[in-house]
Amino acid sequence: MNTPIGVCSAAEGNSCYKNINKASLIEKPAMKKEAMFWKPQKNQTVQCVLCPHHCRIPPDKHGICGVRRNEHGTLYTLIYQACSSLAVDPIEKKPLYHFYPGSSVLSLGSIGCTFRCDHCQNYQISMATPNEFHLQEIPAEQLVGIAQEKRCRGVAWTYNEPTIWHEYTVEAARLVKDAGLYTVYVTNGYIEDEPLHDIAPYLDAMNIDVKAFQEEFYKKVCKARLAPVLRTCERAKALGIHLELTYLVIPGRNDATTDIQAFCQWILDKLGAETPVHFSRFHPDYKMTEIPATPLKTLLECYTKAKETGLQYVYLGNIGHGEYDNTYCPSCKNLLIERNGFSASLKGLKKGTCIRCGVKIPVSIE
Repeated sequence: MNTPIGVCSAAEGNSCYKNINKASLIEKPAMKKEAMFWKPQKNQTVQCVLCPHHCRIPPDKHGICGVRRNEHGTLYTLIYQACSSLAVDPIEKKPLYHFYPGSSVLSLGSIGCTFRCDHCQNYQISMATPNEFHLQEIPAEQLVGIAQEKRCRGVAWTYNEPTIWHEYTVEAARLVKDAGLYTVYVTNGYIEDEPLHDIAPYLDAMNIDVKAFQEEFYKKVCKARLAPVLRTCERAKALGIHLELTYLVIPGRNDATTDIQAFCQWILDKLGAETPVHFSRFHPDYKMTEIPATPLKTLLECYTKAKETGLQYVYLGNIGHGEYDNTYCPSCKNLLIERNGFSASLKGLKKGTCIRCGVKIPVSIE
């Protein structure tokens, strides 16, 4: 079959949307559909309850995400089946290190976001609106065929915020799961309980980006709140969704020792010591070009603090690959999974247990 959108290689990274074949794109695909999770209000105003913003939207206006619009008292999604980005990635790039290591995943994104982060690395699509970007219609029923043709083990919704794509992702996830493939969200975690419960039966894994561990950061930098994100992490864990967390360490903004300590303690208390955590290196982008990249020393301090707190699986991202990418047995320190670049090799792991000491390791494998 012919792939209906340009597919970039894993090496091209999260900027793959720049490499879409423009000639193959449909500028205005059939991408409007009545939205889920909203309530009618007075004077044809509607209230969206998909995310914790709970936007009250007058007629002919959009919510904060930019892709849900009130038309004559009915809320519509403007990105149903509308894709900006498609790529074949290693699952480690999401990053997910304890979920089918070494597998390839079909990754796709649309446009819009519930946040307005000053340091967004994909702002070209996250800050765009449907009229500003070329979008390709990919019906949900085509995704399984594309994934299988590209020899992918599953499908990930990523690049921009997938929760605002709910009408599409929940439909597609059912089909993907029925075909025996896995499903992934790479998300900021800003979703209400009801839509999370709606997609949970069809969602295998989430990497949730915790931007900081202080409400003031979320308010100023992300234009959102921290508490709902933490609640989503806890609910995802309770629903049996595989969960990994990413914390982008920004010098002078969210790297205070007290914040890192509190973050690690919260993980230990609420999610468990076995929860994989990725501390990633910041690089200047979008509206934060004046801030330097994170010093390696700071990342190492985060790693040490997390380990001292009792977290068992801690990783460092966006640095040269080495031991901080590998997975070790928390009991005997045996090398379990060795990573080089975005490739992964099972070394000391068999049927989910350490071959040296027999400890059960929380990792999904083929």
